[in-house]
Amino acid sequence: MTRTTSRGPVFADRREAGRDLAEVLLHRQWSQPLVLGLARGGVPVAAEIAHRLGAALDVVVARKIGAPGRPELGVGAVTADGPATYDDVLLAKLGLTRQQLFDICEREQAEARRRESVYHADRSPEPREERDVILVDDGLATGATATAALRALREQQPATLTLAVPVSSSQAAAAVHDEADEVICLSQPHDFRAVGQWYGDFSQTTDEEVLAALGKTGTR
Repeated sequence: MTRTTSRGPVFADRREAGRDLAEVLLHRQWSQPLVLGLARGGVPVAAEIAHRLGAALDVVVARKIGAPGRPELGVGAVTADGPATYDDVLLAKLGLTRQQLFDICEREQAEARRRESVYHADRSPEPREERDVILVDDGLATGATATAALRALREQQPATLTLAVPVSSSQAAAAVHDEADEVICLSQPHDFRAVGQWYGDFSQTTDEEVLAALGKTGTR
């Protein structure tokens, strides 16, 4: 299910977005729910949802693979484990091959592994098998990192896999539609340009904030 509105909301911050998402998720039945924040910006959103659902909270890391010389242009994404995912249409438009991106992919996967080790330094990851897993991000611009995360999570055999985001471009929502059992999006604004435009406070989430969120929820 994707709820579409002609005019997107402006969230005060990620925590408010999480509370708004939680109101929708509370109306569903969950079996051993696990809420996973897509690091780093998705974690404050996910923490609010986990609190409202009384669910366990954990974190998953996916890194954007940027085009050579244009790191802001994501042509794919990769998680700490598993293969990278690519936008082959965009690669073709740019005249790039996956092999040309090998070094960038390796570097981003190494960073994903580093962050995973930081976040799980004193705790093992929550098991995902046979649980209702809810992957949360603060918004989708292209859907590349969410796609990589969803595919990696699917390999871990959850009972169900849901993607929940406050806001998304219509293109990104379409791109992730088949990767999850359900996609919950509060708004797909027609004038979407960037995720940050829909937040009053979209300051960068730090590793310290991620660790604080994981500890505060008492998931271990």
